[in-house]
Amino acid sequence: MLESVADHSVAARLTWPEAGERAAAGAILAVPVGSTEQHGPHLPLSTDTDIAVALCARLAELRPDVLVAPPIPYGSSGEHAGFAGTLSIGRTALELLIVELCRSATDTFDRIVLVNGHGGNLEPLRAAAALLRSESRDVRVYMPRYPGDPHAGRAETSMQLALRPDVVRAELAVAGDTRPLAEILPLLRAGGVRAVSANGVLGDPNGASAAEGHALLQQLTTDLNEQIRLWWPVASPKGPLS
Repeated sequence: MLESVADHSVAARLTWPEAGERAAAGAILAVPVGSTEQHGPHLPLSTDTDIAVALCARLAELRPDVLVAPPIPYGSSGEHAGFAGTLSIGRTALELLIVELCRSATDTFDRIVLVNGHGGNLEPLRAAAALLRSESRDVRVYMPRYPGDPHAGRAETSMQLALRPDVVRAELAVAGDTRPLAEILPLLRAGGVRAVSANGVLGDPNGASAAEGHALLQQLTTDLNEQIRLWWPVASPKGPLS
């Protein structure tokens, strides 16, 4: 089952005075940033968003000072063009969305972490965060990193089996292009995923398991929590940017 967040940890469920109280107490706003894109014939279009939401939910369980914002379900997914259901807003639009959203959010919250679930979002997120930090807004980007297949392979399939087993079409899980990412990167840049994988998978989902997914999610949550601690070691959000 997809991880849920307690009502007191979801920013959108608070009233404006409650949100103000949490912000005044030093709340960190965690924004899940995902995508709506193909993940092979066996995983849903929401996979990246589901993982980003789960990481934010788990972080909020560990840290009572974290509030989870509604997820951003659209990202820069142009490399998945040609696969039905992919909805991409592109790099420029995503960067602008993040900049304007965080400008608005920092009217209330002093600290914001963007928890990214899709690799194609990383460049616009970093550009947006750099601009926002040049405006003295304390915005950080967290990108989960884990070994294994680049897309819709064993790692992502395992995490979805841990989060939402009912949406995994296990009987349709077959290998795609299993060459190392470095080897196919020129082809990906020139023609997108379609140029190298007819089914949209980069890797092999066979062998995926919920147990492996739970372990991987725990590893990523621990890493995210530690990164937050390093970014903001002092409870007060009013200090200088580090």
